[in-house]
Amino acid sequence: MAPAKVRSPRVSRNPDLIRGIGKYSRSQVYHKRGIWAIKAKNGGVLPRHDPKPKPEAKPEKPPKFYPADDVKKPLLNKHKPKPTKLRASITPGTVLILLAGRFKGKRVVFLKQLPSGLLLVTGPFKINGVPLRRVNQSYVIGTSTKVDISGVNVDKFDDKYFSKATKERKKKGEGEFFEAEKEEKNVFPQEKKDAQKTVDSTLLKAIESVPDLKSYLGARFSLKAGVKPHELIF
Repeated sequence: MAPAKVRSPRVSRNPDLIRGIGKYSRSQVYHKRGIWAIKAKNGGVLPRHDPKPKPEAKPEKPPKFYPADDVKKPLLNKHKPKPTKLRASITPGTVLILLAGRFKGKRVVFLKQLPSGLLLVTGPFKINGVPLRRVNQSYVIGTSTKVDISGVNVDKFDDKYFSKATKERKKKGEGEFFEAEKEEKNVFPQEKKDAQKTVDSTLLKAIESVPDLKSYLGARFSLKAGVKPHELIF
C-alpha cells in the first residue's frame, strides 16, 4: 500500500502579533497576495470562471425487493356531485315547519332552492321573527298550505349572500387588552335589512289576502294546539 500523504499545516500570510491583530495591514496583505498583478493582466478586473457543469445524474435502478403488501393508490373520482333533489311535496310558496335549530316549531314560507341544495325560507320576519335563512330540507316538514309568491323577487339571493365577511385578527398590546370590552359589536348590514323588508312587504300582501293565514304562520307548531296530523306532508 502507498504511504498516506502528510498534509503540511496551513501557514497564514498575515500572522497574528496578538489575538485579533495581524502583523501586516490590509494594503500590505493585498500586495503580498498578488491580486494587483492579476487585475493588471485582466484590465483591472478579477477574472471570473464559469461554474463547472454538474455531472449527469445516474439513472435510478429498480429496487431488488418489492413490498410484501400492496400499496393502495387513491382512485380518481370522475363522478360530479349531483344537485340535491327537492322533495315533491316542497314547492315555491309551501308553508314548512322547522324541526330543529333556533326557530324550532315555527312555520316559514319556502321561496326557492339554492345551488347548494339548501332551502331559502322566511317567516316573514314581521309575523313570527324568522328572517331570510337557509335550511336543510331534512329538518323541515311540508304542509298542504301554500302562499302565492309570484310577486316576490328572489333572484339575487344565493349562497354567497349568507357568507360571513372574515376579518383579520390583530395582535393586541398590553394597553389594548384592557379595552377589549369597548370594541364595537358586529352590526347587521343595512343592505340585508333592506332586502328583508323588500321580500316581506310583497309577501305580507299575499298573506293578508287569505283569512287566518297570518295568525296561522304566527303560531308555533303543536299537535296539542289543534293542528290535525293529516295537514302534514312528509
